[in-house]
Amino acid sequence: MSKQVKQLITESYRRRFRDVDGAVLVDIRGMKSNEVNKLRGDLSKHRIRVTVVKNSLVRRAVTGTALQRLSELVEGPTSVVYGGSSVVSVARELLALAKQLESLKLKGALMEGELFGAEQVERLSKYPTREEAQSQVVTLMLSPARRVVGQVVGPGRKVASLVEAIKQKLEKGEAIQAVAAA
Repeated sequence: MSKQVKQLITESYRRRFRDVDGAVLVDIRGMKSNEVNKLRGDLSKHRIRVTVVKNSLVRRAVTGTALQRLSELVEGPTSVVYGGSSVVSVARELLALAKQLESLKLKGALMEGELFGAEQVERLSKYPTREEAQSQVVTLMLSPARRVVGQVVGPGRKVASLVEAIKQKLEKGEAIQAVAAA
């Protein structure tokens, strides 16, 4: 491959991975073409992309970017899987597909600067996605307010139920007796 072609490919990788801050690396060696098509098709439904890369060129392309640490895992036939809502969602989808496609091998992942080895990708898939984490934070922030509202409304509900009981007794013509405070 000529130097100019290598430069064009490297620049293509730079443009493709410019806004990517995390990815999962896989080895699709040994997969049949229809399995690779299934993999790409199933992932594309979740806006996840698969790019087969040339190792030396992708190392050069990600130098100085958020994906630089992925270079440590780039060895042998490598494909970069990225996109979706987060790296966690990519890992989840890949693990589900790996059960169906036995020749799909996970090599590792990078999320927010933290490198995960092949054996740690499953642990990564159990992390909450960005949206799930945000909803958990909102729930935690609203929890004290819910308790305060419950404390404020609780006594009012008791008074309202007592008034309702008195009203029902009066409508039935029953006598109401005063209760002495203890």
